Amino acid sequence: MPRSDNIETEGTVEECLPGTKFKVKLDNGAIVLCTIAGKMRVNYIKVLLGDRVKVAISPYDITKGIITFRSKS
Repeated sequence: MPRSDNIETEGTVEECLPGTKFKVKLDNGAIVLCTIAGKMRVNYIKVLLGDRVKVAISPYDITKGIITFRSKS
């Protein structure tokens, strides 16, 4: 269950970086450096370039986030 103080938003994966990090362009135009959530790693969910994802961003550091969900379309 996501923490209640995180900011949930959606975006598109713009760049795949080494170490399971991704640059995600949010709907408001900001670019955030993201990693994959633990549940997604355990279940072998792959994130590819151009995927729509949900991102949880901490209000303390809005330049980093965690990918929590990958959309099917």
